[in-house]
Amino acid sequence: MMESRIKRLATTLMDATTDKDPLVQEQIYNALCYLGESEPEEILNACDEYLRQHDKLAYPHRVIILKAMETVVKDNIGLLEKSTAKVVIFLASNEMTKSKEVIRDWQQAASNVLVAVGQRFINKVMEEVLTKFQPGILPHYFVMQTFANLSVSNVFGMVPFLNSILGTMLPMLGMAKQDHMKSVFCYALQHFSESIQEYLANLDKAPDPTVRKDTFSNEIFSAYEVLFNSWLQHREAKLRLAVVEALGPMSYLMPSEKLEEQLPKLIPGILALYKKHTEAFYISKSLCQILEASVNIGSRSLDVQLDPLLGTLHPQICAPADPSVPLTVKNHTEVLRCFTVLACSFPDRVLAFLLPKLESSNERTRVGTLLIMRQIINSAPSQMEIKKPFILSSMKLPLQDSNNKVKRAVVQVISAMAHHGYLEQPGGEAMLEFLVRQCALPSEPPKKQLPDADDLASDSVQSISINTLFLLSTTVDRMNNVLWPYLLEFVTPIQFTNALTPLCKSLMYLATKKQEEGENASLIRYDLNANLPSPYALTTRLLVVSSQPYSGECRGAAALRLLGVLHYSVHPALDQLWSKKVPLLVEHVEENTESSLSQKEWEEKLLLFLQETLVAVSDNTWICHFVTEMCRQLNSYNGFVLEKNFLYKCIGTTLGACAIKDLVQKQLQELLETARYHEEAEREGLASCFGICAINHLEETLAKLEDFVRSDVFKKSVGLFSIFKDRSDNEVEKIKSTLILCYGYVAVYAPKELVLSRIEADILKNIFQYFNTKDLTLKLCLIRSICMISQAIYNGVKCGDFIFSRKAELVAQMVEFIKAEPLEAMRTPVRQRAMITCTYLVILEPHLSDPDRTELMDTCLAGVLALPPLEPGKEREESGGDALPKEMLYGDTISALKDLLKSLLQRNLTPHGLQDMFAHLGPWIKSNKEHERQRAVEVSAALLDFYLSKLNVSTVIPFYNLGVLIALFSPRCSDSLASVRQHAVDCVYCLLYIQLCYEGFARDHRDEMVEGLKALKKGLEEPDFTVLFHTCNNIAMVIGKRVPPDQLMSLLLAMFEGLADPDKNCSRAATVMINSLLKERGGVLQEKVPDIMSIIHSKLEEVDEEHIRKAAQQTVYILASQHKSVVVSSLLGSALPFDSHTCAMWRSLATEPALTSQILEQLLEKVNRDVPYKESKCFLLGSGAERIATPLPLAATCALYEIMSAPESGAAVLGLYPPLFVTLLLRVSCTVGVQLPKNLQSRERRSSSHGLAPRSLHPCSRAVETLKVMLARGGSEEVARAVGNAGGWDLMASPERHHDGVAALAGAMARHAGPRLPLIVKNLIPTLSSVFDSQRITTTAFLAELLNSNVVNDLMLLETVMDNMTGRQKDACTLVRMLALRGLGNIASGSPEKVRKHGAKLLASMVNGMDDKDDPHNLVALEAMSSLSKLLDHVEERDIQSMLLHIAIRIRPFFDSEQPDLRQSSIVLFGNLSRFSEGNCEVFFEQILNGLVTLLLHLQDPKPEVVRACKFALRMCGPNMGCEGLCDMFLNHLREERSLHYGEFMNNVCKHLMQSYPEMLNRLILTNLFYFKSNWVDIRAAAPMFIGFLVLHVDEEHCQQVDLDQLISALNLLLKDPVPAVRVKVAETLGRLVRIL
Repeated sequence: MMESRIKRLATTLMDATTDKDPLVQEQIYNALCYLGESEPEEILNACDEYLRQHDKLAYPHRVIILKAMETVVKDNIGLLEKSTAKVVIFLASNEMTKSKEVIRDWQQAASNVLVAVGQRFINKVMEEVLTKFQPGILPHYFVMQTFANLSVSNVFGMVPFLNSILGTMLPMLGMAKQDHMKSVFCYALQHFSESIQEYLANLDKAPDPTVRKDTFSNEIFSAYEVLFNSWLQHREAKLRLAVVEALGPMSYLMPSEKLEEQLPKLIPGILALYKKHTEAFYISKSLCQILEASVNIGSRSLDVQLDPLLGTLHPQICAPADPSVPLTVKNHTEVLRCFTVLACSFPDRVLAFLLPKLESSNERTRVGTLLIMRQIINSAPSQMEIKKPFILSSMKLPLQDSNNKVKRAVVQVISAMAHHGYLEQPGGEAMLEFLVRQCALPSEPPKKQLPDADDLASDSVQSISINTLFLLSTTVDRMNNVLWPYLLEFVTPIQFTNALTPLCKSLMYLATKKQEEGENASLIRYDLNANLPSPYALTTRLLVVSSQPYSGECRGAAALRLLGVLHYSVHPALDQLWSKKVPLLVEHVEENTESSLSQKEWEEKLLLFLQETLVAVSDNTWICHFVTEMCRQLNSYNGFVLEKNFLYKCIGTTLGACAIKDLVQKQLQELLETARYHEEAEREGLASCFGICAINHLEETLAKLEDFVRSDVFKKSVGLFSIFKDRSDNEVEKIKSTLILCYGYVAVYAPKELVLSRIEADILKNIFQYFNTKDLTLKLCLIRSICMISQAIYNGVKCGDFIFSRKAELVAQMVEFIKAEPLEAMRTPVRQRAMITCTYLVILEPHLSDPDRTELMDTCLAGVLALPPLEPGKEREESGGDALPKEMLYGDTISALKDLLKSLLQRNLTPHGLQDMFAHLGPWIKSNKEHERQRAVEVSAALLDFYLSKLNVSTVIPFYNLGVLIALFSPRCSDSLASVRQHAVDCVYCLLYIQLCYEGFARDHRDEMVEGLKALKKGLEEPDFTVLFHTCNNIAMVIGKRVPPDQLMSLLLAMFEGLADPDKNCSRAATVMINSLLKERGGVLQEKVPDIMSIIHSKLEEVDEEHIRKAAQQTVYILASQHKSVVVSSLLGSALPFDSHTCAMWRSLATEPALTSQILEQLLEKVNRDVPYKESKCFLLGSGAERIATPLPLAATCALYEIMSAPESGAAVLGLYPPLFVTLLLRVSCTVGVQLPKNLQSRERRSSSHGLAPRSLHPCSRAVETLKVMLARGGSEEVARAVGNAGGWDLMASPERHHDGVAALAGAMARHAGPRLPLIVKNLIPTLSSVFDSQRITTTAFLAELLNSNVVNDLMLLETVMDNMTGRQKDACTLVRMLALRGLGNIASGSPEKVRKHGAKLLASMVNGMDDKDDPHNLVALEAMSSLSKLLDHVEERDIQSMLLHIAIRIRPFFDSEQPDLRQSSIVLFGNLSRFSEGNCEVFFEQILNGLVTLLLHLQDPKPEVVRACKFALRMCGPNMGCEGLCDMFLNHLREERSLHYGEFMNNVCKHLMQSYPEMLNRLILTNLFYFKSNWVDIRAAAPMFIGFLVLHVDEEHCQQVDLDQLISALNLLLKDPVPAVRVKVAETLGRLVRIL
């Protein structure tokens, strides 16, 4: 019986092989294999029977079964009975040969079965297959292929048969007419030859050790003759390749004399194939085997073939291998092996062939030859040993090759040579020099290469060379003495700069190694190496390149490290100093990056290191040699500006340490003669060199500069400096510039006690003669030099007196320079530099005279403030590409002007000094040109801030000009330019604090009102006139309260003067006058109020000016304080939507809380008095009534919005919080879905198209916005923000989700505005019986959400709200009933401690909700389940026990509901109910078992929330199932956040189920069968898998429960499911059913 069931299963699966889905086919194959694992014999027999009975089954389906048979045989070969093996062999043999045609997949599968059986039953297989291999009859294609594959898979079993097979086969070769037969014979001969070779190679393990090569030689030779003489000439390429593949292995087995005899034909025959075939790999592989066989027999005829061999193989290497085509790469390997074989036998001839090819004009030929050379050097070292000099000399030409691919190949050859001792030979140094040259190639930015570009980027040559050099230095020991110290020769030449980093790293490694070997003292042997750079040259070079530490792959650290290692060779005295200092310098470089390193600080560190080095050496001769070498290296740095500049500083430092004065003068002279004066960096470098030298040699430096001044350089005649005689005028100017710069640097660097006395006598005397110049470079150098001299004097005289007699002259000269600059544009930094210089000059004694001071100030102000504004995009106009960006130059120039004026003000820090300064600045501050005002006020703010910071009042004196100055700046607080407004406030702020200081307050005293000015600046950023006027008003209030009485009049008079200002600053007077009158006389104007309001509105429309609007708002406020009802009615009568003027008028009513409260009450009364909307019937057929908003409540809502949007309304809003909140909430409720009246719709469209109304007039949006602004003003910003973050405002305006928005609002109120709730609730409860559904929904939603918070309990509102919710259960509106249940459920989270008290009542409400009859969409039931789940945590057990079963049965149908939320809620509730099952344990256990399969399958539910619910329910049910393993699994694997491997999990669940409840098997299977028809694919797929796992784990004695026929039929049906994933699972389960058969 069991056997027939297995057969039935197997048959079911085999029937399904016709499935077209590859995954299903794969699973059927796996299932058959699984059955075979359990019962191999039966399955193999069943497959045999099936295939025999289904003779007509198409071959693709037979293939699946044959593949399964092959796997079952392979996996169970040791267990197979001989009888079964026979059956399988017979079937496979028949399947393989049934069709005379070749049907590859089918016959290959059958052949594979035979090969698998042949692993153990070779004799049986051969016995069967040999029957299909009869002499004289051409065998089936796959018979030969099976022989071939058997010979490889079972060498020892098969070789004994080969002699007879070959005997039978040889005559057949002539009978083979078809190409595929010839190919398979070749395939067989190839594999036979390979297996014979393997057999002979392992004779010690072979069953018959007497077998010899000659056993097969003659047969192989006979076959060879047919293959070579006949088939190789065939026109079919595939056949020729098959022949070639066979000839290689056959050549090893041919008789030696026959092979020797055949070689003259064989090799040319093989070589000829290269021309016919693109796939050369098989030819090369075979050729290599033939060559090896020839060499093995000591062939003599190979010699003759050598030239054609080399000539054919060489182009194979020259054609580049394509890495994306693996066969071309393999071909290269085989051809290189051929060269190895030939080079070992014929070294001279191979080299004689190869080396001339290095001179070829073809790049590929050169590259290919070099690749072969590398191969030979590596693989034939003994044969090449005596050829080393010859090979090295032949490399001369490749070393000069410019092609990158050739270079790359040369580098690889050099690497091979290094490993085999070539580079130790004469000529090896040229190789190393080549390698270093490649390391020095420039690193170009990677270019986008064209796909067909042959040339490699040079940086790839550079990177391979760098890697090679480092590897040779560190891993090839024999190279140490070759590379050291030879590589040092490349450190100093400038052309190897790019190679410095790898050179230094390699040298560092080699030197360290030498030191470890004890060669510290003799590290560099100059006696043995005359070409090495001197210690001075090395030190100079390494120090200079370290100045740019991140260039060239971070060469600074590498150079410093090498310098540290060479310390003993540089000078023995440096050991201690350098051991300590060099690592610190390296560390500094490595801790920073190019962007974070301060270049100035780094150069100072290096110069200090150099200084300490010179002190440590203290040897004049050494220092002289050192400085001479430095000067010698100067010219080599001509292309390296920064390095050369640093070298000049090093020369200055070293000259400073040199005690031989003559040498110092000689070197300074030489520097002056050889400098490249036309380069700015060179001028700087030379000047800094002179400055640094002057620290120790001031006399010599000044003397040398004096000589230079007197020399013929500037006279253009022959003399001491005759080297300059050919220079042009322009160059002479550059030389003068350098000379002047040198004097400046000397003044800055030289010791102050020595230099001060020389400034006027020696330095300025020589500078003054050059002031009369138009050359820009010279002019800038003069200014800089004077600036440096001023700084030197200033820094030198802090302790003593120094009267600078030529100060006024110099200031006048600077003023002339500034005047000479064109006023229409700023093209040079002359102004800026001259002002900086003046800043330092004015500090020095004596004082400037008043006329000079005035001249200086006026010139500088006019030269800077009057410049035209900078136009973006014209940054570099007219000024060369190297000019400073204009924007930066402008900024620097303004800063220089500020510093100069501060410097002048410092000399007279009094009210009079301030008045004098602003006498000059005043006209600029009032200029009608924006850019002039902007700069002037910015400068003023900086000056006043400076004055305040420096002010030190010792006696209380009047600040007599405060009023005038404040009047100068306060109007500017409403200037058209934002920056002017900001600076103007700063000016007023400083002036008020200066006044406070003069009144006797300490400078650090902080006045609250004045400090308030800073906060007001924010209001000045945007040019919104409302804000500006408000801010200016506040500023005026501060000024009014802080200006002393005696100053008020002058302030007012000056303010009146300001009315004529080109800007609109006369508004204050008009405002004050109009509003003063109204305050006095407004009470009697009640009847005129509407007219006045109308006039105000029309004026606002006519003139859109700041002062008019401000005045109007003030006016409206004053009127309203006297006649509020008239003003409100008048404004409400304005056309909707309110224009900006009406809005401004409404907002002006928010100024005073008492008045605002009265107006708000009036507006609330108008909102509530009228109905919110009217219903108008639509003419469209079938559409309902349309709701149209009524105008008065809409206008009042808009008015409320405008008033409450004014910050001042806060207090009034607080006072009316509950009525405002409730009215506006219900207003929102009543306007959801309500439309505007038609006339307003068109008006709103018009106004929005004119851009008049920034806000929507839509009734609901207006109500929502008004409620938001009310909350914000009422101090509940947190509430508004929380609702916004939750998306509540948008929800509130949505007809479908309005109640969710209300809930968000209620939640936020509970969290952030609890104390407000009692009055709100009191006002809301009456609306629960409103005639409007919308109001009942809104109120219920609000109260329901309040129950979610404990605040209702704290405020004693719980019972009230709960009773009201219970009372809503019979409401006509479904949504109200649903929300009421939600509210009752919320008590569980809001006031859990109260649930127990009201448990019975709450549960009854929930059960009633579940049984709600008028609930077509199960909304109420869904809410009842969700709420009940929440309540269960807190109710008494006795309350729930009685209802437990009723609820469980009631919710069970929802588990499979189409609505995901119903599925989720019912499953969560089920999980929660399981906690109360203790009393009804058995009854509820039955319910768990009823739901278990459903819950497990819904873990594959398409909705993640349902999956989470199932996880929860199963975790809850686990403890009640009486199976600890299952419970643990549910708890561990079904955690919320943990992802689930469903298959693995179900496997383990079924294991526990079958251990604990084996009697449940049939029930579980039947429940799963129900889900075979599920609409959800994943669940349909999970159900058969569930059954499969159950079957996998059930014990034998419980198998009888299952109705197998029903199960197999159901599975069979499901096997036709349209979804492949389902069919895959069915096939898998069918395989598993073997367990219960």
